[in-house]
Amino acid sequence: MGKRKSPWPLSHRIYKLSWKLAWTFFCLPSPKPFNRWRLLVLRCFGCQVQGNPFVHQSAKIENPRNLVLEDRACIGAEAVLYSLNKISIEENSIIAQEAYLCTGTHEFESGRFDLITKPITVGQNAFVGARAFVLPGIVIGRSAVVGACSVVTTSVEEETTVAGNPSKVLPRKSGTN
Repeated sequence: MGKRKSPWPLSHRIYKLSWKLAWTFFCLPSPKPFNRWRLLVLRCFGCQVQGNPFVHQSAKIENPRNLVLEDRACIGAEAVLYSLNKISIEENSIIAQEAYLCTGTHEFESGRFDLITKPITVGQNAFVGARAFVLPGIVIGRSAVVGACSVVTTSVEEETTVAGNPSKVLPRKSGTN
């Protein structure tokens, strides 16, 4: 089998290198309160920032041009946003520490393993728990909860809680104490 050709043009590979260097040297060492600085760097690399979201300095973002962060969205420590396609994190949503949102996969049936990308949307007031894995093409509905360590293989309805591998709908507890 011969060497595989990169699916990315040279200009994109240069952009990715510049981005990784900028994040590594300007944002990764920044203290947690320097969020505005990290948002500025993200904007410089094409991220759509609305209002005042929070991005932890240890977050890993593949391609800021494919990222939309709305007001009060939160990206936790060591979270990975593998944004080969668009990832939208809507207002007041939380991506907890070490969660992985992956917009890319490969076409396995033909044996060629061509790259396939699909967007991910995390709706308003949603929560994606620690170490959860969200596959390409998933929509996490408004006020939905994804439990820690869950693998989300299908979209999650609004105001629904899912957990497990693969994730399954759990009953919501009532608001009474």
